[in-house]
Amino acid sequence: MTMSDEEEYGFIEEYGFISKLIGPKKRWRAYKARTKQLPENYRTAVEAIERYMMHFVPSDADSDASRFEDLADLFEQAAADGTSIRQVVGGDPVEFVEAFVQNYSEGGYVPARARKRLADDIERAAGQDAGNDDKTA
Repeated sequence: MTMSDEEEYGFIEEYGFISKLIGPKKRWRAYKARTKQLPENYRTAVEAIERYMMHFVPSDADSDASRFEDLADLFEQAAADGTSIRQVVGGDPVEFVEAFVQNYSEGGYVPARARKRLADDIERAAGQDAGNDDKTA
């Protein structure tokens, strides 16, 4: 038994295969375009957090895309308000990210070197951000 092209396309659309494949890709590209517009130090922080979040298993494709979009929202707002990176992530970036992803993930294993890299990258980004601390205190 074979399906005609029209039947096969209807079957594919009915079960959302195309939207599952293309939807997250469009959302990812939109997220990357948004983060590219951030000031350099905020972009550095977002990229470090993004790298770290890749160690977590998403509960589904929609929540995976949402966590990155929410991260972009958070840092866009912080940049617009002049909120320092340290005020956003606090003193422990690992704790911040792990709390952030709890709503979007089923967990994951993060190697110690990834934790150190995140902390170092945030420290570097926060150092670039030091000039904003006087305005936001």
